Amino acid sequence: MLVTIALVVVLTVAILQSPASTRLGPLLVIAPALTPSFAGPRGTAAVGALTVAAGLLIALLRGGLTNGDHLAQLAALATLSMMIVLFTVVRERRNRQLARAQSVAEAAQRALLRPIPERIGSLQIATMYLAAEYEAQIGADLYTATRSGDGARMIIGDVRGKGLAAVGESALLLSAFRLIAAQHATLPDLASTLDRNVSRYLLDFAQTDSETAEHFVTALFLDIPDDAPVARLTNCGHPPPLLLRHDRVVCLDGAAAPPLGLGTLVADDYPDDTVPFEVGDTLLLYTDGVIEARDRSGVFYPLAERVARWNGCTPEALVSHIRRDLLAHAGGRLGDDAAAVAIRRTAGQPGQGLLGLL
Repeated sequence: MLVTIALVVVLTVAILQSPASTRLGPLLVIAPALTPSFAGPRGTAAVGALTVAAGLLIALLRGGLTNGDHLAQLAALATLSMMIVLFTVVRERRNRQLARAQSVAEAAQRALLRPIPERIGSLQIATMYLAAEYEAQIGADLYTATRSGDGARMIIGDVRGKGLAAVGESALLLSAFRLIAAQHATLPDLASTLDRNVSRYLLDFAQTDSETAEHFVTALFLDIPDDAPVARLTNCGHPPPLLLRHDRVVCLDGAAAPPLGLGTLVADDYPDDTVPFEVGDTLLLYTDGVIEARDRSGVFYPLAERVARWNGCTPEALVSHIRRDLLAHAGGRLGDDAAAVAIRRTAGQPGQGLLGLL
């Protein structure tokens, strides 16, 4: 505010000191034009009024209000100042509406993606979520975890679709997983049941929502027992996880079933892979928004290559590195939602972290 007030004073003095033939009066509009960049409607209106008053003073000292040029300049200053104030009012109103929308979206996202405990049994876990729609802060990628007998079960998935319909499908799958994950003996049984639930949901809404009819969900199911150094995987069309062991990064690119929601398979058709997962190993789960992020040259983000630099980091440090590096690669803006879950097996007690899931 002080800068624009000083600008009005300086311009007024300069105009009064300049020859009458030099028309510097229109420069006064610079002050109210600059004010909205750092002030609200009241401040902008105050500077606008000061500018009009300065124009009036100049007119009185330079020939009076009977001069047609002075009257035209005053009318222009008053009109432009009012238009700038009106613009500032509209901008402030939209900013408040956006802030309310972001607050609602953040609350919905917290309800949808409840934080996974940092520790479940002997597992250390860290997560990352970046929504492509930055203003909304909500997307359709999903992940969650729960205790199941003497182990932990997890899911990471990606709803293929946009808008509220995709968010609804994500909420449905997460809720169903949390309810029935511990009720199925194997991951293929769990995947088959969830496939039927998603297919039924899509069928119910297909007649009223043409976008929903085209949706499906890629998902990766993970079962990590407490008493065995292994992890069991069932992949339903999802990007394969990475295993970080010592100085190596291994892509666990095993068999994969079609995505959920197509309703074409029975339990026996789903893969049930078992991979070594020992103390000190880290599994990195992610959605395709990570590996399909492009830089300005159109190059995809080389996740496996970058992760190799951070092998040995804690899960929290690993996802923090990925977040910063991914945003830097994509120029600060992603074309799709991106999520990642890092899981490290430690020598901790199997029962730790159980209360965090209750």
